[in-house]
Amino acid sequence: MTASTSSSVDLRKLVIGAGLLAGPANVIMQLARPGVGHGVVESTVDSGKVTLHPIKRARTTLSYLAVATLGTDEERAAFRRGVNRSHAQVRSTESSPVPYNAFDVDLQLWVAACLYVGFQDVYRLFGAPVDEVTWERIYRESATLGTTLQVPPERWPADLAAFQRYWNDSMDQVSIDDTVRRYLTDLIMLRHLPPPARLALGRLSRFVTTGFLPERFRAEMQLPWDERRQRRFDRLMSLVAVAVRLAPPVLREFPFNAYLVDLRWRIRTGRQLV
Repeated sequence: MTASTSSSVDLRKLVIGAGLLAGPANVIMQLARPGVGHGVVESTVDSGKVTLHPIKRARTTLSYLAVATLGTDEERAAFRRGVNRSHAQVRSTESSPVPYNAFDVDLQLWVAACLYVGFQDVYRLFGAPVDEVTWERIYRESATLGTTLQVPPERWPADLAAFQRYWNDSMDQVSIDDTVRRYLTDLIMLRHLPPPARLALGRLSRFVTTGFLPERFRAEMQLPWDERRQRRFDRLMSLVAVAVRLAPPVLREFPFNAYLVDLRWRIRTGRQLV
């Protein structure tokens, strides 16, 4: 891809706004690597904390996903520079239980891999079937989920088979301790939101999040699940899938397309991106 190219039609297939339902589950997956989990929990960058600035944090995350999947290489480079300024402050100290550094390519590759798995799972729930050749093409183009950070293109596993081997091997490094679990439990119960929103939506958020989690991550989070809950989850997702498939593309991609418009405006006007 040249510096001015944008994402292909194939990669765009993954952009489904309803996939935000799976967002908290994906955060759990990312933070299940101790270096990522403690990097987020211990971060001193208050402006990026969801517990302090939930709207700003959501804008940053969704802008990243929008530019990685829908943007041009030039826009990704601009966003990467903004991320770098924030990440420069995120590194472990002598008191940290595990070493970490926000520029660690291994940790960034893990985050990007989780994002790809999340997009893939959402598409398989809500999108139209595609053949394996198309999936391979989508997967290769999904490398932008990592390269929009600092993951070199050659570090993205070469094909889906290589990715599956990487994913399986990475399970050995998944571990959520009590500190990170408390942080994530507060997150999925919406304890960072005002009491009315928390009381109205907290239990639903926990249910949907648990439904999207692979079993290994449910176990790490100590979240109960059974066949009855799975049937309820499947029924709910079937209803969402109908709405997604009937929606015109502009609604199907919302709010990612809106955040990309906002990001382009910020770039044009010289505003802060992250």
